[in-house]
Amino acid sequence: MDLLVQPQNVFLNVSKSGNIVLLLLWHILHLVLSILYFLREIFRAFESYLITNGYVKTYDDLNLDRVKYLGIVVDSDEARKTSNVIELLDWLSAIGVKKVCLYDREGVLKKSKDVFIERFGSAELPKEDSKNAPLLSKKQMEFEFVSLIDGKEAVAKAANLLFKKYYADEDSEKPFFTETYLTEALKTLGYVEPDPDLLLIYGPARCHLGFPAWRLRYTEMVHMGPLKRKKYGLILKAIHRFTRVKQNYGA
Repeated sequence: MDLLVQPQNVFLNVSKSGNIVLLLLWHILHLVLSILYFLREIFRAFESYLITNGYVKTYDDLNLDRVKYLGIVVDSDEARKTSNVIELLDWLSAIGVKKVCLYDREGVLKKSKDVFIERFGSAELPKEDSKNAPLLSKKQMEFEFVSLIDGKEAVAKAANLLFKKYYADEDSEKPFFTETYLTEALKTLGYVEPDPDLLLIYGPARCHLGFPAWRLRYTEMVHMGPLKRKKYGLILKAIHRFTRVKQNYGA
């Protein structure tokens, strides 16, 4: 991961310098951060235990009407562990989530979509396939599968559409493109999927890992840590916090 390259380079430079003091300080810093991370994980596990077992009554009644569409971002390396993803979806199904967008950069989840659909529900067919394939019956959950290539392809098609409309003809008006132009182009091409209300991010970095940016305009994002250390209680906490947030959309 790119996230680890910079610290590794710093450590290599310190090691090569032969400065014992700097090397000692580096190891002390690493030890302190490791202890803090360990204590944080213990606290998270204890908090999740209390919530899961009903000792914290605040999270007993969730207003799922606020979470009509839940986005899940998973680091591609962790997405290969299908059993962890299935367990996560089991929890979401038990909570009552009905519509989920699953994303990872490399499309690992998309390759396993038959497994998820068979177990939990159905997937919306792409627009170009909807006329040639029978409708899938809806069960417990409805899925959308997204990867990095989907976002790049959509933007490329939208840019090409705008170019043909405004720049192919030398005599036509050349506007200054804003978000509105891109949104309209995406809608014209059929990319009209809704923005997730809440995005739960499972991975090493506190970022959306390439999830299509134009679908995050009003989305609340929560970093949940590595997928292998997921906690049921912390999912309840994240959803509850979101339902209590007041969102201002502007004029």
